[in-house]
Amino acid sequence: MDILLVASAFNSLSQRVYAELSDHGHHVDVVLAVHGPEAVRAAVAETNPELVFAPMLKTALPEDVWREHTCLIVHPGPPGDRGPSSLDWAIADQAPDWGVTVLQAEAALDAGDIWAAMPFPTAPVGKSDLYRNEASDAAVAAVLLAVRRYAEGSFKPLPQSDPSIRVVRRGFLRQERRRVDWENDSTATVLRKLSGADSQPGVLDELLGRELFLHGGHPEDQLRGRPGELLATRAGAVCRATRDGAVWIPELRPRKNSGDPAPFKRPAASVLGPTGLPEAAVPLELPPGRRTWTDIRYRQRGDVGFVTFSFPGGAMSTDHCRRLLAAYRHALTRPTPVLVLGGARDFFSNGIHLNVIEASDDPAAESWANLNAMDDLVEAVLHTTDRLVVAALGGNAAAGGVMLALAADEVWCRTGAVLNPHYRRMGLCGSEFWTYTLPRRTGTGTAERLTTEALPVSAATAHGLGLVDRLVPVPAGEFTAEVDRMAAGLADAPDLARRIDAKAAARARDESVRPLADHRRAELARMHDIFFDPAAPYHALRSAFVRKLPGACARPLSPAGAPLTGGTR
Repeated sequence: MDILLVASAFNSLSQRVYAELSDHGHHVDVVLAVHGPEAVRAAVAETNPELVFAPMLKTALPEDVWREHTCLIVHPGPPGDRGPSSLDWAIADQAPDWGVTVLQAEAALDAGDIWAAMPFPTAPVGKSDLYRNEASDAAVAAVLLAVRRYAEGSFKPLPQSDPSIRVVRRGFLRQERRRVDWENDSTATVLRKLSGADSQPGVLDELLGRELFLHGGHPEDQLRGRPGELLATRAGAVCRATRDGAVWIPELRPRKNSGDPAPFKRPAASVLGPTGLPEAAVPLELPPGRRTWTDIRYRQRGDVGFVTFSFPGGAMSTDHCRRLLAAYRHALTRPTPVLVLGGARDFFSNGIHLNVIEASDDPAAESWANLNAMDDLVEAVLHTTDRLVVAALGGNAAAGGVMLALAADEVWCRTGAVLNPHYRRMGLCGSEFWTYTLPRRTGTGTAERLTTEALPVSAATAHGLGLVDRLVPVPAGEFTAEVDRMAAGLADAPDLARRIDAKAAARARDESVRPLADHRRAELARMHDIFFDPAAPYHALRSAFVRKLPGACARPLSPAGAPLTGGTR
């Protein structure tokens, strides 16, 4: 079937819907609504789709389009829910379950006939994590069901006037409702407000005399102070006291038009600048009973070591990479024949941290430092020959994050994840030893196609291409426990010692053919030329991506399937 996706951004859900529909044999094209209604009309005229889907749309479809074609909207709310802040309200109202509805476009917002609906549990996580996982799983199931019903031709969509549908109209969840009352709100209330706005729009607040948006929140079990007081920093986050505890806030964002030259999200401590706050360090291996936030942890279970990490948006700054490398080296001191890298739900890694780079005094120099730190980490994984290393992807990965995973001996991937194994859309040719790891898994021809086409692939397609060794078909909330079980099985395998010996021998053979240092040198030489060329497209694409300029936060496809202008990672 010929299907056209109309999206405000080619975001995680749009990419997953694109990949899953493609896996089911449909021909899928994408057009970005931010290019205006004429661009949508032109795409519809050229592709003449049987179905138009809007997996993520902030503006209305042109009326002539939805009147002349079957246009289905993916709404992140249960049947009868109407309004633009659906997931936000679900978290604010502590709804135990929520849903995704596929409905037909019409003049009234979210009021069209229902083609499919899927429920999902509202896991106790941030909104963006919930959106990329439980909501995304439900959305894909609903989309595929709607497509099947359309193809059957006999299905009659359910009108929202049906007595079984309870219509609930909600407006925007505005900052007045989100604002934290530090004197009176409990820690649980503060965390709920922060988690309901973790990626967007954030919670507007005042810190050190500045209006800033707070992004993300995690509980702290020991530090205490006056409500609203800043207590400490840790790994770029800041800890702030509540009336009955404290919370960690990983990222801050200055208001636009505030005079700050970098009005976008980045590590909280870097936004605040020098504060004199103490660094409240914690060990990699947290003692039993601790309930505090840290973005990198090590734990050991039997013969398996686990280095888990979780960085906002999957972006890894120079500091993130260096600290993760230190944790990895710590893990190597333990006598475990199996080491798992990752294993948490949601993002694995999206590579270098474009926001931190854009905010730096010298973006070229910071790009260079960040990439080298990423390369150091990947190189350490590739040089590990005394044990098997598993990369466990509970969520999406892109660019250098995919290549970090490919440095491992096995890649395990949750079936809901989407991979973007390319760099081209940011104007980069890539590093992280991709010229070694990608072709050895897929072959040279497929590696060239993946990096040139620069399209997202589903976990199932990645498995078929050789990028993924084992699919993990579990809900996001069960991923960590399933990885633990699989890793224990790998450690108990009778041929484990033989596999480790064979791995070491293969690495030695590959090194004799072309040393890893040569791959790194060649890749970095090209990247150095890009970073330090002020006219290179990378700088404009990075800035547009970070600052969310119209059309820059997503990469559309032309009606013919060829990439158009814009950038994403």
